[in-house]
Amino acid sequence: MIKTLKKLIFMIGLGYKQIQIFKRTYFHPFISLKHGYTQLSKDRQSYSNNVLEHLNIEIELIGEVPSKDKILYAINHRSLLDIIVMEHIFSKHNKNGTWIAKQELFDAFYGDFFRYSGCISVDLENRKGLLKFFKEIKKTLLKIDDFNIYIFPEGERNKTADVLEFQSGAQKIAKANKLDVVPVFINDTLESVFRNAPYKEKKVVQVHMGDIIEHQSLEEDYLNFVKNAKGEK
Repeated sequence: MIKTLKKLIFMIGLGYKQIQIFKRTYFHPFISLKHGYTQLSKDRQSYSNNVLEHLNIEIELIGEVPSKDKILYAINHRSLLDIIVMEHIFSKHNKNGTWIAKQELFDAFYGDFFRYSGCISVDLENRKGLLKFFKEIKKTLLKIDDFNIYIFPEGERNKTADVLEFQSGAQKIAKANKLDVVPVFINDTLESVFRNAPYKEKKVVQVHMGDIIEHQSLEEDYLNFVKNAKGEK
């Protein structure tokens, strides 16, 4: 109980300080869209690296992060720690991009973290909101040549060992903006990993990075990729 409380105090304190850092860029009156997203990406990565260091978690990357940009990364989702793990990987490869997040996350008590860190919200229940969302994505990709999009195609945190049915958002974004899709599989249940942290000895989490797949068969190709990552036939 004390271990969990200390961890939460650390996370909340670090997160609050990080929001203030995000705001310096978010509200900067003269910064360009490109430089703004670049700085916010670096700030998210710095925060994520600090969290993983505190929790004593190490990431083992299996596969390669593409050198090119304008990629949609499709990632399985089991914990809020998934974002932190991925930001750590992107920090090692100088990647700039944004997370697609449901509007409800922006409305939660920690919503300012998402709002000011450069994430883009989507309201799936609002048609006008969807149109605005797709326009924002297209505008950003046109103005920033090294931009990438990070998305959880399952649409929600998955508490099972399987992959949930994909929502249509990832495929639509990739098709509308002619983006290559790279599948990512975090081969651990990060909810329990976080619950048991910090670790006395280094905890290694494996992340599998696949080759480019077609958006037309996104879910099928992703499931095949996961089977291969798990060594299943």
